[in-house]
This record gives sequence, structure tokens and C-alpha cells, in this order.
Amino acid sequence: MSDIEIGRAKRARRAYAFDDIAIVPSRRTRDPQDVSVTWTIDAFTFDIPVLAAPMDSVVSPATAIALGRMGGLGVLDLEGLWTRYDDAEAALAEIRSLPADRATKRMQELYSEPIKPELIKGRIAEIRAAGVPVAGALSPQRTQEHYKTVVDAGVDLFVIRGTTVSAEHVSKTTEPLNLKRFIYELDVPVIVGGAATYTAALHLMRTGAAGVLVGFGGGAASTTRASLGIHAPMATALADVAGARRDYLDESGGRYVHVIADGGLGTSGDIVKAISVGADAVMLGSALARATDAPGGGYHWGPEAHHAELPRGNRVEVGTLAPLQQILHGPSSAPDGRVNLIGALRRSMATTGYSDLKEFQRVEVVIAPYLPH
Repeated sequence: MSDIEIGRAKRARRAYAFDDIAIVPSRRTRDPQDVSVTWTIDAFTFDIPVLAAPMDSVVSPATAIALGRMGGLGVLDLEGLWTRYDDAEAALAEIRSLPADRATKRMQELYSEPIKPELIKGRIAEIRAAGVPVAGALSPQRTQEHYKTVVDAGVDLFVIRGTTVSAEHVSKTTEPLNLKRFIYELDVPVIVGGAATYTAALHLMRTGAAGVLVGFGGGAASTTRASLGIHAPMATALADVAGARRDYLDESGGRYVHVIADGGLGTSGDIVKAISVGADAVMLGSALARATDAPGGGYHWGPEAHHAELPRGNRVEVGTLAPLQQILHGPSSAPDGRVNLIGALRRSMATTGYSDLKEFQRVEVVIAPYLPH
């Protein structure tokens, strides 16, 4: 791919967001009911390729259970309110009620409460008792401290999620997490990210990760782009990481690492495009925070929003649209792509003639540089 000259001293590569691309129908169509949207990672098969992002406004133990029963996977933030407070609902209610000019400061105070190992165990046990797969997330900084508690509590999938996660973190003050050794010693599959480049993703795959989260700075509640100048146009990022997956498959003699889109997925059309350029599944934040039964109650925020020193996110009002079941499986009475996400994915796959997600990754994609809104 040719570079573009920004000025005499700097060149840059052109990258594409979801709004810049479109998929093209082929000569064949199918009945939407004949399309499979199942997704398998390690020993687990899910009816839908949806993970709920580990954010307090999106996943509580109750919504993790509900999503599990609907065929998806809810990932609980093990550094969130649910592992800091016995009565997390009261803290959630306070955050929802805060005026905008006080929200960040008060969230910083609420999230300064220490994480309690017994609450980690209790929340995981609550989800496990419902008979659905259990997934929990820690940041790279907290993984060393709490991972044994998490694994001993019976988590099925372990997620290490940060704004950006590398296989080669360098620090003069703390000993960095050795991802390769850490993953090798665990008995559960690990999903790690975010990453947004071929090289970063390839290094994460070489650590033994079962899945790589792609994207940072692109979510509705994130201000990473404004604060740090970091952003990853998702169509290009996913295609690059899918290339790393392909090359690692050859390098490793057949080990397939799953690519999970994480960020910039506000509508069903974004989900469709994410899979078309290489994603195996999607991790949704704001799209699920709009559910009437989401713990955020119409508000959405991520862990970056309450960072003690440099908040890189907002508590944003996303409103409520419908129950979680309806947001995922419909029916919808609005044409904006925010309700019946899985129905829209099925319809798109059927319209372009593909019967499963792996086939759909081969759909023709064109550059369509216009905003569809």
C-alpha cells in the first residue's frame, strides 16, 4: 500500500473506517434462516458472535447471565463496581444521577475503593451457578495481582483488556506482565487486547492467546483520540490483524487465533463490516448499553473515564431503546441499525449469499468514501 506524503518529513498510510467501506452482493442469495452465526473459541461454541464489553454500564452478573442464555458471552469487569462494593447497584444509581460537570471526579472517587477478592469469587460464582460460560476481565496492570483469585473461582475465559496491550511492555519502575509465560501457565483460554496493527497482533498471537481484541480509542465513551491522539480506523485495523492471523496460522503449523472487533461498533452495519474484513466476533459496548435492562440505565462509561490521573473517557448518555433480547434478536420498529443486530447480520449474509461467518469473511468489499447518515 502506497504512503501519502503529509509533508517533506513525514509520510503516512491511508487507513479506512467502517464508514469508508461497503460490502457487495454476489450472484447468490440465501434464506436468512439458513444462515449460521455460531462462533467457536477453544472448547466453547456460542450461538451468536457477540461478547459484551467489560464495562459497568454494560455487564452486571445479571446481564452476563441473560446474554449467556441468549447465546452470547458477557465479560464482567473484575475491576469494576461489582468487585469493589457489596451493593454495586447503589454506586451505579449514584453515577447515573450525577450532573455532567461532576461525573468524572465522583467516578474517580467511587472507583478508588479497593478491589475485594471475596467479591471477585462471589460474582463469578453467581454467573457460574446459572449454567452459562463465565468470562472476566482485568487490565494488564491488575492481572498479576488478581488472576489466581479469578482462575480459582472458576472462570472459563480470561480477558486481559486495556486501551492498548503489547507483548513487550517496557518499564523502569515495575516488572511488566510476561504474557507468554502467564498464558502458558494458565489452564483457561486467554483473550488479550487491544491491538490495531499487524506487528502488535502477531506478537500477541505468539504469546499463546486464544483471541486478540482489535481496536482502541474508538468507542462511544472514549476520548483517547482527543486525549492521547491515538485512534485506529477499524476497517484497516481488522484487515491488518486478520493478515497476522493468516500468517501466524502458517507459522504455527495450524493454530488459529480468533480476531475480535472491539470499538466503533455502533450499528448492525458496523458489525457486518467488521466480520467482512476479518473479525470472528465482536465485543459490544454502547450498542448493548442502550438496552433497558443494562446496568447503566441509559448511561455508558468505560474504565478510562475514571482513571485516577488522566481520564480518557466520559460518562455519556446513550438513552434506552429496547430490552437486551430485542436489541440482539428483534423485532425492530426503527430503521437505524440499533435494534435486531443479529437479524441484520443474518440478512446481510443471506443477501450476499454466504452461509456462515468464516465464508462471509470472503465477501467482496469496496471503498465507499461517504457517510451514510
